[in-house]
Amino acid sequence: MSQKREAPSTAGDQQELRADCANCFGLCCVALPFAASADFAVNKDAGKPCSNLLADFRCGIHSQLREKGFSGCTVFDCFGAGQKVSQITFGGQDWRKRPGEARRMFAVFPVMRQLHELLWYLGEALSLPAARPVHADLRRARDEVERRSWENAEAILELDVAELRHEVNAVLLRASELVRAEVPGRKKNHRGADLIGAKLRKANLRGASLRGAYLIAADLRDADLRSADLIGADLRDADLSGADLTGAVFLTQAQLNAARGDARTRLPEGLRHPAHW
Repeated sequence: MSQKREAPSTAGDQQELRADCANCFGLCCVALPFAASADFAVNKDAGKPCSNLLADFRCGIHSQLREKGFSGCTVFDCFGAGQKVSQITFGGQDWRKRPGEARRMFAVFPVMRQLHELLWYLGEALSLPAARPVHADLRRARDEVERRSWENAEAILELDVAELRHEVNAVLLRASELVRAEVPGRKKNHRGADLIGAKLRKANLRGASLRGAYLIAADLRDADLRSADLIGADLRDADLSGADLTGAVFLTQAQLNAARGDARTRLPEGLRHPAHW
């Protein structure tokens, strides 16, 4: 049985929230299901290893994922949950050598991913000077999520993740409002909006709320997205060519990897232009 561990004093370190596949047992290639689509070439059930997974837990087609029809793999980000589950929660014991633990490990992984995603957002919010009035609340939320992530497998599986996300989202929303309040004028509210295929070229979305918006295949060329809140926005195949996302909050590399863009696309500090742009 996995043992409960104490969280380290470096709670909230963003570097620990970056995927380290070399220290993971290929959990995203086994635990998660996918269906044959534009994102995946084949069907795969949860708990079944991908046919491209090698014996050493590396991907056999990693350099050709898009060409082979697995673009969905290139946009997935576990936020470091893979190595945490592999090396900490299960103490470096992999599911091949201990098949009796496999089902439990695969169940913990998606929960841990959600915890690490929350930690990523909380860490970003704490880096925003405008959000200083809620930094104390953000730190408390971060410390609580971090503590939960270091619990044993049983405790993690018993966690009400939806409730925790709801609590954390409340303080993240306050941070977002403080950041966007610095943008002059009235800001657009497209929270949760269906903007699939929307023609938003050169749109003024500065300081807008696009939380959870569906922007699949939207035309956002040359749009002004400075200081916009993009948490949970679906940017698959959205065209960000020439768009300005400077200072956009809660934008992740995975969202950018799912979108299209070009060398003119301006990004927040710490994010990079995907290789396929």
